Amino acid sequence: MKILGIDPGMAIVGYSLVDFDGETSQLLHSGSIRTSKDDSEAARLLEIFEDMTTIVEKYKPDAASIEKLFFFRNQTTVMPVAHARGVILTVLEKFKIPIFEYTPMEVKQILTGYGRADKKEVEQMVKLALGCDNLPKLDDTVDSIAIAICHTRHCL
Repeated sequence: MKILGIDPGMAIVGYSLVDFDGETSQLLHSGSIRTSKDDSEAARLLEIFEDMTTIVEKYKPDAASIEKLFFFRNQTTVMPVAHARGVILTVLEKFKIPIFEYTPMEVKQILTGYGRADKKEVEQMVKLALGCDNLPKLDDTVDSIAIAICHTRHCL
């Protein structure tokens, strides 16, 4: 089963494609969609829509696992992130991809056993799950991998 993991954002959308065979997870592809703060919000959302459409058409995931907005410390960024998330959900629905949502605390709990684990602990569990030593440099991309792996452990 190919799972598209998504860490939504307006400036950066982290994404990854993880293959899960029922026992092991393999990272097939990962990357990010980056938008320019110099562009209008509408233009940035359109870019996210178009890039996410390309990703879905190219990799044909069986399911999508996306971070759910539960609590946001910075009130000035919550709305743009929510808008980006809405665009991503629209693309997934357009292609009839089953959507599974997890809060950051749920991802940490499922991966590490502790809902308040730090980034390094989550990264370590992602490395263990994939059987690798190296992960992408961008936190948003690593988070998307964690979200995809979370789904393999929670729903499958």
